[in-house]
Amino acid sequence: MVFSSLTFLFYFLPATLLVYFLTPPRWRNLPALTASLVFFAWGAPRFVFVLIATCFADYHVSRWIVPGRLPPPRRRALLAAMLAVDLGLLVFFKYANFFAEQAWSFLDLFGLPPFPWRHIVLPIGISFFTFQKVSYLVDVYRGTAQPARSAGRHLLYISLFPQLIAGPIVRYHDVDRQLEHRTTTSGLFLDGLWRFCIGLAKKVLLANTFARMADAVFGAHPFDLTAPQAWAGLLAYSFQLYYDFAGYSDMAIGLGRMMGLRFLENFNFPYASAGIGEFWRRWHISLGRFMMEYLYIPLGGNRDGHRKTLRNLWLVFLASGIWHGANWTFVLWGIWHGTLISLEKHAGPARMERIPRALRITGTFLLVALGWVLFRAENPHHASRLFRILFGIRAGGEGLAVFPQLIADRSLWLAAAIGIPCAFAPVFRLDRWLPRDPADPDRMPLPSVVLRFLLSLLILAVTAGELCASGFNPFIYFQF
Repeated sequence: MVFSSLTFLFYFLPATLLVYFLTPPRWRNLPALTASLVFFAWGAPRFVFVLIATCFADYHVSRWIVPGRLPPPRRRALLAAMLAVDLGLLVFFKYANFFAEQAWSFLDLFGLPPFPWRHIVLPIGISFFTFQKVSYLVDVYRGTAQPARSAGRHLLYISLFPQLIAGPIVRYHDVDRQLEHRTTTSGLFLDGLWRFCIGLAKKVLLANTFARMADAVFGAHPFDLTAPQAWAGLLAYSFQLYYDFAGYSDMAIGLGRMMGLRFLENFNFPYASAGIGEFWRRWHISLGRFMMEYLYIPLGGNRDGHRKTLRNLWLVFLASGIWHGANWTFVLWGIWHGTLISLEKHAGPARMERIPRALRITGTFLLVALGWVLFRAENPHHASRLFRILFGIRAGGEGLAVFPQLIADRSLWLAAAIGIPCAFAPVFRLDRWLPRDPADPDRMPLPSVVLRFLLSLLILAVTAGELCASGFNPFIYFQF
């Protein structure tokens, strides 16, 4: 089940909110946890037991690794053992099929038959909730967070359905008090509803529209494409990916607010960045924060000289690429960004600032977009062929047969007219133009409340109509 499905919008979410608000505030964690486990179990119920078992193990281990509870060597050993279990499950579910395929390829070199292998199904959201489990354990070990007060509360923190599938990656000490006590005002609920509907519109009306062009181009043989068609597909995919993922994050943040929970922002107009470093401070912010706190700094950060700083940055982006998926293309994508940010760091801010900001924004966007070729391609060979067409190294074919129909699609031009400017400027934050109470930003005058509520319903109606007409289209990050 995903947020942009009719089942979620018209059955699961209304039922969950109804039960949630009919429950006394002190007991609302129970319906929230029940709904989260049902949401997780919807596609593959058997994985619920894996989630619950590991969460209970994490909870009990966390109570023993608090500073001062045990001698440091025993605390480190317990932490390492639990991290090995959590990360080991991630490696098994996410990369076992990849390792088996690589082994088959190796055996094939010697004319040997492949060994039998049963395809491993990936639990939804495992990449995200594993990182939350890691951050929880490490923060408790460091003393920057207290252990959860109960196993149920820890399970709720890990399995919260608004951010379960694709983040944001939430640290426990950011929501600890909210899980204990939270107040949902009408202003906060309407703010969440508005944010949810804006995210839904980004996904259904923009991302899915850009996807028609992107899927056609990336699904074709690269040598059948002309260079302009390849560039059109790449640009379409760049905006599809942004609105798909940013839309999901908006929906997650909005759902959290409807339930009285405040999650940190995950996107801040990354395509308006004037450098790769700035891009990564604006794109998938929660992942960048995780990599910084739990990998870059433990590796030494920038404390051990320029060369080691560049090495650490490169390793962080390599790990980020591997985390995204079991494919050599993701490894190359991580290397691409690691190399770019290392070069930018080596050049220094003084040299970069000599370039006009508009040129830096354009150049950064193009470099990021070229990286999306690796992110989207089926394999490195596919990516190399696309690069050859993009840069005119190889002459393209006669062109995609359906391309004239795609270009003639008015909805694509409308999505481009709205989506491209909005990716670079905060136009989607038009609710901020509405007057608010300076003493309480969650409160608005009645006319503003009514206007935003009606706009939310209008957006919901339009997107629901589009969903009924177009059918199911999952989020891109659903696969991670």
